[in-house]
Amino acid sequence: MLQAFRRVLVTLMVFLCVAPLVKAAETGEENSDSPIDVMGKVVDHHYLALPGYELQLPRIMLVDGEWHFYASTHAAVESGEFVEQDHVLVPADGSDITLDMSITAHLMYVWFGVLLTLWLTIAMARRYRRGTGRETEPRGWFQNLFEIVFVFVQDEIAKQNISEDKYRKFVPYLFAVFVAITFMNLFGLLPWGVTATADITVTAILAFITFIITQWNGSRDHWEHVFWFPGVPPLMRVILTPIEIIGLFTKPFALAVRLFANMLSGKVMIICILGLIFIFADLFGAVAGVGVSLFSVPLTAALYILKAFVGILQAYIFTLLSAVFIGMAVEEHEHHEEGIEAHA
Repeated sequence: MLQAFRRVLVTLMVFLCVAPLVKAAETGEENSDSPIDVMGKVVDHHYLALPGYELQLPRIMLVDGEWHFYASTHAAVESGEFVEQDHVLVPADGSDITLDMSITAHLMYVWFGVLLTLWLTIAMARRYRRGTGRETEPRGWFQNLFEIVFVFVQDEIAKQNISEDKYRKFVPYLFAVFVAITFMNLFGLLPWGVTATADITVTAILAFITFIITQWNGSRDHWEHVFWFPGVPPLMRVILTPIEIIGLFTKPFALAVRLFANMLSGKVMIICILGLIFIFADLFGAVAGVGVSLFSVPLTAALYILKAFVGILQAYIFTLLSAVFIGMAVEEHEHHEEGIEAHA
């Protein structure tokens, strides 16, 4: 029984590791002479990759004040109003696209992560409303796991970094962003899956939401420390105020870049290591490719486990830093400005 389970596990791991690369290799052969197209696998697409099929996504574009709606890129080209140049859709008359609101694969996986988070929280809320987990013990591994994650976010992230009287207000957001980012990070481990957080646009929007929540809830004391610096000599304020204003924007910038860079690098690393199989096969023949696979496949399997851990870790770091920034903004301080200025 154990031996059979091991065989199934190995087969599944090979499938998970190799299948996405086979698709990437096919794309690379179509687009260039390279045996594998690394960037073609990482960049965003206007189709949703499924096993053996590509589901084309709608194209929505504003050109010269007029909206254009098409079911797919192919439909836009067939209309005669657009042409495809280097896999980019451009108007046939040479005008520029003012605004492109087309649906992409990364956007679809963002929606998947958000919808799963909503479904999870609503389903658990209904259970607690019926008394399961509130009047009785939580039932089932799913509810127990949910409660562990929620309590962890509440007690170890929110409560530890936001003041005692204000942290509960931010628990729903912190929990939602932790779960949603975890889902988006782990989607990339699925065959033909996409890591939405490997897109700087996605992480920038997430960081922007944290920025808005932080500044909207900033206390009077927070803004005094940005523009006035109580207790600091006037000349020093001229130097410190610009630094603090810049700091308001560098914090969300760091949030966005950290999450994006970590998730993108992990995806590229897996593709490159598995890509050695196709590169060696192209240069030295099929036997060399098979030989390299004895090294690449086990290493990629280990990287998959590591990437799953990193995906959860990066969601935790993003949530933790969001809590830290919010806590700093809502915190109240005691000042002794008059005494300090008197000594000055």
